[in-house]
Amino acid sequence: MWAPPLADAPLRIRGLTKWFGDKQALDELSLDVPAGSCFGLVGPNGSGKSTTVRSIVGLVRPDGGSIEVCGHDVGTDTQGARAATGVVLDPLQLFERLTAREFVRTMGDLRGLDDEVSSGRADQLFVALQLIDDADRPISGYSHGMRKKTALAAALLHRPRLLLLDEPFEGVDPVSARTMRSMLDRFRSGGGTVVLSSHVMDLVERLCDHIGVIHQGRVVATGTTEELRRGRRLEDVFIDVVGATDSDTTSLDWLG
Repeated sequence: MWAPPLADAPLRIRGLTKWFGDKQALDELSLDVPAGSCFGLVGPNGSGKSTTVRSIVGLVRPDGGSIEVCGHDVGTDTQGARAATGVVLDPLQLFERLTAREFVRTMGDLRGLDDEVSSGRADQLFVALQLIDDADRPISGYSHGMRKKTALAAALLHRPRLLLLDEPFEGVDPVSARTMRSMLDRFRSGGGTVVLSSHVMDLVERLCDHIGVIHQGRVVATGTTEELRRGRRLEDVFIDVVGATDSDTTSLDWLG
């Protein structure tokens, strides 16, 4: 699906292609993410969402195409692109034996932050994420929601311009989810941009002001949430766009 390029897009993807053996995961996928947006990346299982996210952060090497993060080409200026990006992947990438404070400050060291700056920001993030009372406990004893908040703190510590979130609220209780959403609002109010990959249409509909639908490795629909919905539920629009049909359950009459 072609769309005119945006003048100000912290994430630009052009012609992204990826094969895993004889299976094509990405088929010349192209996408622009508007600055300051909360951009929902949605698609069926196996559509290419996770491959796209992992290509952006350099964990997957595409077979073709290009990715720019805040003007930095991921293929030729990996360090510049990574410096502009924060990421929370699913499954989470945490060091279980460390405390949250140790883990986040270690991420600050890897990002080249001054110790004093890293420590001050970490404490501020822990307070805002309601994690300060548990910051010195090992991550191995954390609930799933606490782990997610720890990962979000580490992703925000270096003040990235682009934040990539893969299923950030999966398995998170409502209180933790509300706290995390508040943090994302604060991040965007400072000029940050969020790309959120999720299967949960109600969540995407509530949080995201722009949406891109991926199907069979291509972007098949993109625009503002209101443009795509046109008064309908996002779930219904999604099903129409990807051509899904209801399952035939007539042979399961014994379940009734």
